[in-house]
Amino acid sequence: MAGAAGVAAGLVTAGDAVAARPARPVPSPGAGRHHAREREFRGMWAATVTNRDWPSRSGLTAAQQRAELLALLDTAVARRLNAVVLQVRPTADAFWPSPHEPWSQYLTGTQGRDPGWDPLGTAVTEAHRRGLELHAWFNPYRIATHTDPSRLVAGHPARRHPEWVLPYGGKLYYNPGIPEVRAFVQDAMMDAVRGYDIDAVHFDDYFYPYPVAGQVFDDEATYRRYGAGFATKAAWRRENIDLLVREMAGRIAAEAPGVRFGISPFAVWRNRATDPLGSDTRAGVQTYDDLHADTRRWVKEGWIDHVVPQVYWHIGFAAADYAKLLPWWSEVVRGTGVTLYIGEALYKAGDPAQPAPWQDPAELSRHLTLARTHPEVRGHCFFSAKEVGADRNGAMARVVADHYQPRARPPR
Repeated sequence: MAGAAGVAAGLVTAGDAVAARPARPVPSPGAGRHHAREREFRGMWAATVTNRDWPSRSGLTAAQQRAELLALLDTAVARRLNAVVLQVRPTADAFWPSPHEPWSQYLTGTQGRDPGWDPLGTAVTEAHRRGLELHAWFNPYRIATHTDPSRLVAGHPARRHPEWVLPYGGKLYYNPGIPEVRAFVQDAMMDAVRGYDIDAVHFDDYFYPYPVAGQVFDDEATYRRYGAGFATKAAWRRENIDLLVREMAGRIAAEAPGVRFGISPFAVWRNRATDPLGSDTRAGVQTYDDLHADTRRWVKEGWIDHVVPQVYWHIGFAAADYAKLLPWWSEVVRGTGVTLYIGEALYKAGDPAQPAPWQDPAELSRHLTLARTHPEVRGHCFFSAKEVGADRNGAMARVVADHYQPRARPPR
């Protein structure tokens, strides 16, 4: 997810050295202290794919899984957060008893095996008990982190419909261009929306997969069958993803009107050199062109309730400067009714593999201070739960001290 893998794969361009200068003067970290909003989004992602954040490993007992989940929620409370974005459909599977897809292998170690409890139901109940929102995070099209359909449980929809499946980049995906696929993945997700008192539906940045050098996402036959009237395959692919977003928004509104719909895209829609409407960036990936996700349109059309761009770079980064993307997204949402939260790369803080700004515990606090100068920004979401708890270099504690006193309720 939420972009860590995509960012690593995507934003590498020639000359991407760390830039020492920010795009504009940045206030000191403490400038926002004691000026917390009464309502703002303070969230964290909790990834389950490959057991990144929770459960800590597959095969734990139901009691151990539950205890870890409650500890995760308690960590959110301790850090003065008010929302948890929990990944409940990481790879065409389920963290609830779904009639459409098998139980996730990340629970028991065996896809399809009943874990003996209802993780999503427990997460919703216990989050609300603690005053936290619970956003259910779904990945629409990823089937598996390998390319062998025989490793999927017997009866898996991808085995029943091999014509729906495409291998690419070492993974299996549902083909977004097939109308039956689009209907099926919506049905699978809507089962959780109808069955649980979740606060929001959340998509991450994976639509069509991130480009892999030397490989082809082989949907040519699908394009020939369904792409009449589109000048290019890229335009047809974008329409497929637009349909997914628009239709999902309509179904949520019709069947669960109190549930919000949010998406957390890779933060660069298009570079300005590609499109004058784009951001002043030089990213190696552009969601419009490479993931066929017209994220700007979704906001302008009001198809989603909130957008959480993954602005996973430091202030002053030459290829994608946090201080340039923040005002770009603020302008995009202005006047649309769509709420803007900013995705923050807590996972980079204190990582010795990251450049110098990420070794400074104050970097993320500076992000929030800068965001306060843009009234469109109504909160932040941190990737991810493991780092919120471990807080490798104290960056999260600095955010709490500088910005999260006192507690705040989420925006509605």
